[in-house]
Amino acid sequence: MALMVEVAGRSDIGCVRTNNEDNFGYDQRYGIYVVCDGMGGQAAGEVASKMAVDTILTYFRESSSQGHFGVIGEPMKGASELAQALSSAIHLANTAVFESSTTHAAQAGMGSTTVAVHVGKHGLFSIGHVGDSRIYMVRGGVIQQLTQDHSLVMEQVRRGLITMEEAKNSEVSNIIIRALGAEKDVKPDVDDLMAQPNDVLLLCSDGMTREVEDQQLQEIINANKDKPLQAACDALIEAARKGGGNDNITALMLRFVPRPWFAAIFGVGGGSPKWQNSI
Repeated sequence: MALMVEVAGRSDIGCVRTNNEDNFGYDQRYGIYVVCDGMGGQAAGEVASKMAVDTILTYFRESSSQGHFGVIGEPMKGASELAQALSSAIHLANTAVFESSTTHAAQAGMGSTTVAVHVGKHGLFSIGHVGDSRIYMVRGGVIQQLTQDHSLVMEQVRRGLITMEEAKNSEVSNIIIRALGAEKDVKPDVDDLMAQPNDVLLLCSDGMTREVEDQQLQEIINANKDKPLQAACDALIEAARKGGGNDNITALMLRFVPRPWFAAIFGVGGGSPKWQNSI
């Protein structure tokens, strides 16, 4: 079955912060969707996250015009072309943020998380991430976290040193162990997956996941399954604000839907900012 991608996104400053260091972007012509959460003094976090989003999107736009994906960083054995391209784009974003942070005093120490999805043909899509922003999938009404946080507390959980409950209440829950711009090189986690009709992907910053439990994310997405995707996105943002809104909040959502019969005839999907006519 041919699928199309519906997309919706929103970023909110939250209830406490004075500026928004989150950024998101997408280009449906090339099937690339990105959320970044910046960090750093003054406005440097905002600079880092925007730089990362722009660099990743530009990589795919330029690769399309050149007719191939340039490999940046160490080639990944056994990875699909989609996944390798996503890894290369993240490597390029890391270099951009790192070089800017080391050459501009006002941006010293800045960095960013990133989560990204690269959608290809025949239902194949790749995910990549660095840091503690997350990607979730809701399939058949059940939510699943597709990424593993690169954070100190989650590393402790993985090693059996603390429980998930202890991690939620840890005083060091905001410390991440991998970020764009932190070092000259970075190792993104990248994976290939297959979409099914009505799968929903949620890319979000930790301003969402610190305020809204996974079960509530699932309930909100399911409650809005028959509405335009923006309704679910807005409901998630409002839930995070009601939960405290202690950080910036960003949600970027994708829904894989059956391609209508008339799409091929009338070209539905190709020019719309809300649809990707690709898989």
